[in-house]
Amino acid sequence: IVRAGDPVLRRVAAPVTDPTAPDIAELVRDMEASLAEAGGIGLAAPQIGVSERVILISVPATRMTDDPEDGPLALTALVNPALTPIGDDRAVAAEGCLSIPGLRGEVERWIRVRLTAVTPEGWAVDTVMAGMRARVLQHEVDHLDGILYLDRMTDFTRFGYVEELIEADMREVPPRPSPATQEDVPHQEA
Repeated sequence: IVRAGDPVLRRVAAPVTDPTAPDIAELVRDMEASLAEAGGIGLAAPQIGVSERVILISVPATRMTDDPEDGPLALTALVNPALTPIGDDRAVAAEGCLSIPGLRGEVERWIRVRLTAVTPEGWAVDTVMAGMRARVLQHEVDHLDGILYLDRMTDFTRFGYVEELIEADMREVPPRPSPATQEDVPHQEA
């Protein structure tokens, strides 16, 4: 798995002209092997150094949300995926990335998205995804556009190594006070 800092992760991946081509089938097999070895739930072709618009996604039952449109999803390969947000609802949740191992951060994502894509077998996909399915899709499609989840974070106080974040949550550390505003600072003459 290519790690953050490699320029391939910052490039916009090229569209695939023939999703059913043998080289795409081989790419998907390579991605499946890499994902199985890494133990993740999603992977984009740039993460194995190939700048093409191909992703793998899955959602185990243990990771799905309580959204009625969410649910487990077997490992699925998608070529040239495109997403359109549905509605205005967003949710913040922790994300990690195989290209940024050991770290997690909170990211706001659309709750529901329309997915259009093609499978490596040539089947057209046009469906709505919600919950964890939508989150994984957005994360992987971001990779195709040269975007890492770090780019979407707005609060870096909830970013860190997985073990440290878990330990901090167990200690229930009180939140830090916000920095003083101008009105809170006593006025001093210069």
